[in-house]
Amino acid sequence: MDFGHKKLYINGELINATDNKSFDVVSPLDETTVATLSWATKADTLKTIEAAQKGFMYWSKLSVEDREEWILKLRDKILEKSEILREMMMYEMGKSWKGSEEDITSITNSLAFYSEEIKNKIDIPIADKEGTHAHKVIHQPVGVVVAFLAYNFPLLNLGFKLGPALAAGCSIILKPSEFSPLSAYMIGEICEEIDFPKGVINVICGDVEDVGIPLCESTIPKLITMIGSTETAQKLMEQSSKTSIKRFSMECGGNAPFVVFADADIDKAVSDGVALKFGNSGQVCVAPNRFYIEDSVFEKFVEKFVQQVKEIGIGYGKDKEAVVLMGPLANKKSLKKVGDIVKEAQEEGGELLYGGDRVERNGYYYEPTVIAFENNEAKILQQEIFGPVAFITSFSSIKESIALANSVDVGLASYVYSSNENTLRQFTEELEFGEVHLNGFKYDIYLPHGGIKNSGIGVDCSVFALDDYLIRKRVTKQL
Repeated sequence: MDFGHKKLYINGELINATDNKSFDVVSPLDETTVATLSWATKADTLKTIEAAQKGFMYWSKLSVEDREEWILKLRDKILEKSEILREMMMYEMGKSWKGSEEDITSITNSLAFYSEEIKNKIDIPIADKEGTHAHKVIHQPVGVVVAFLAYNFPLLNLGFKLGPALAAGCSIILKPSEFSPLSAYMIGEICEEIDFPKGVINVICGDVEDVGIPLCESTIPKLITMIGSTETAQKLMEQSSKTSIKRFSMECGGNAPFVVFADADIDKAVSDGVALKFGNSGQVCVAPNRFYIEDSVFEKFVEKFVQQVKEIGIGYGKDKEAVVLMGPLANKKSLKKVGDIVKEAQEEGGELLYGGDRVERNGYYYEPTVIAFENNEAKILQQEIFGPVAFITSFSSIKESIALANSVDVGLASYVYSSNENTLRQFTEELEFGEVHLNGFKYDIYLPHGGIKNSGIGVDCSVFALDDYLIRKRVTKQL
């Protein structure tokens, strides 16, 4: 597959980098080059920032209704182009055809959802106790937004930022990951095709020194938002705070616990656990890494879990009707990292129950892997995997399982399975995670998604996400 040459999208135009610098996109499916990108220089970045500022001055003055009309026009064109967008995601980061559908649904739902939700951000009156003044709180867009995106869900991640930014009246600079930039670049092509207002949406990618650092150090952006690792968030916050005070909304990594009690529906827990762990080849921030199973049902759970893992379909994703849960990892670096994690786990006493090796074929495929530990305090359990590897160990009491679940420095998603309401209540109160899923799981645009501890600040999805893109201004008038 050859998607050709893709251009930067700056100030409403598709342009090449100023020095014609380019970047090859290598597909993890078969390690072939599937496209070349215009690779932004520092001059291009500075041009983008200027364009976004001008775009903000125009976009922020439009009525909510006018913005909605443009946003839905963009949504409709994305749906029209969904086939090629899904193919791009399949080739750029290894998604199965079925898996690519979630990205399209997420970005289009986000655009529609926030177009409606922004209408509920009305002026808030505040009563004056002495009756001498009238007060209200109004909402205004924060300004230019810079969004750094992770590679695992190219358009889902983009949509989570684009929807609330546009609805709030902000302009946005989208910086996709170099591992999955194609679909983001095509959003630029779509914007150009529908003549979206200039400077409101911009798409660029390039080296850290030429793009990332200038975007952060500029005083023009007012919100830096990101989906990625904790380490990346720390660097972005450090760079951004050198020149001005900015807002931050960071969805960082997780190391989700999956706790199963003897009184749980074991079959459902197994099925959910496999789907959550191995979907998207484990490259999901909310994927469970640490499976804690009550000792009396440990062997039963492990037997059923491994059996389901053996049935996972691994494939290219070309066959649109094929049931393929796992494609390859997104890049060679991830493939090596997962292999190193499996090796380290075994050195720490982990017992390899299934998998544990690269699939013998072209591309960055790794076997779905299950490793059991007798020692539930192994150091490797502290590390986020971001790949198709499940660590399983046991516990003997509620107190122990809560302590194990909370033993990491991140806190994004967590999962607990039990039929005992008191147990579920205790976990709800004591788990140090931004999300607690009980006896099942659900993610959707209207449900808040965010972490605590080193899993970040701010919220993606739900009406609460708009708060990151809006400022609250108090207006007081003497009577």
